[in-house]
Amino acid sequence: MSLVQYLEDSAALIAKAATADRAAAVDRAIETIVTALGADLPLLVCGNGGSAADAMHIAGELVGRFLKERRGLNCIALGADSATLTAWANDYDYASVFARQVEAYGRRGGVLLGISTSGNSANVLKAAEAARVKGMTVIGLTGEGGGRLAPFCDILIDVPSRHTPQVQQIHACLYHYICERVEAMLAG
Repeated sequence: MSLVQYLEDSAALIAKAATADRAAAVDRAIETIVTALGADLPLLVCGNGGSAADAMHIAGELVGRFLKERRGLNCIALGADSATLTAWANDYDYASVFARQVEAYGRRGGVLLGISTSGNSANVLKAAEAARVKGMTVIGLTGEGGGRLAPFCDILIDVPSRHTPQVQQIHACLYHYICERVEAMLAG
């Protein structure tokens, strides 16, 4: 495949993702995140591999800044604490590493943003279950259909593809938009 074809395919998926239903879900996610962060309740973000990097990227944008000078926001990337992650995985299991952190950091009225291109990551599923028990809103950022994560989500933002690299590209577009709107609403 040529670079031109690759970028054309990516652009086509961006266009396919731009639906009124998806926009409404993103708007609900923004509103939910703004409400929680405005009350200094946590936004916990988790994922594996590239999605873990995306979770850290989101936390960096919200704790630091995206485009505007403002106060730091209460956002934690659950995979960023390697000591907790590896200790818990070693002593118990990897499937519950995020759920344990939700237990520690989650608060009623807070938000969990679970990122999984398949929607089937066991540790993201367990985190969503733990967040529901805590009374948190669960937002899923997934590939097409949301996988097994979908039923645990109060808000599902799924990308209309199952091709992991393309899903991750659209995730970056979506979470950059979310960060920009959240920041604008909380800084303004």
